[in-house]
Amino acid sequence: MRISEIIWKPQFVDKLAAKHGVTVEEAEDVLHSGPHVRKVGKGRTRREHVYAALGQTTGGRYLIIYFIRKLSGAVVPISARDMGGGERDYYAKQKESY
Repeated sequence: MRISEIIWKPQFVDKLAAKHGVTVEEAEDVLHSGPHVRKVGKGRTRREHVYAALGQTTGGRYLIIYFIRKLSGAVVPISARDMGGGERDYYAKQKESY
């Protein structure tokens, strides 16, 4: 999936930092590094769905970023956190198949 633009909403930036300790820079690092992306749910707006991007920052942190993909191709990150053990295993298997 090609990401043309990242739109940051202040309430989500605050949530990432306060609740999960993830910076905007780390999230953007993952989103621009060719992460493994999968659809995880339908969005509230027609054809704007929720996706999860699994990837690793340049600092080595494994993150999962949840975002809404807009019709324009832009993404709106809504949450981000460290991957759990099962998610890291899944990501490693997906990465092997590239």
